Amino acid sequence: MKHANEETLNTLADLLAEIRLVGGLTEKKRGIFYRKSQAFLHFHDDPTGLFADLRDGKDWQRFPVNTPEERSLLIASLIARLQNP
Repeated sequence: MKHANEETLNTLADLLAEIRLVGGLTEKKRGIFYRKSQAFLHFHDDPTGLFADLRDGKDWQRFPVNTPEERSLLIASLIARLQNP
């Protein structure tokens, strides 16, 4: 599964804007967010859809981000992880 390219990230522009408002993250490259010095959130483009990988401790949890409901779940999980490191 490849990292999302600029064209794919353009389709996620509203989601990226919402993530930037959350705070506590640094966007080192468009669509790649860090918490402190550690990669924390990034996106993938796959033939089956768009996905976000969100750090969960030492592992990553994959979230589909193709619908408004899926994107809302990602934002809720992101906020929860930032509040409970």
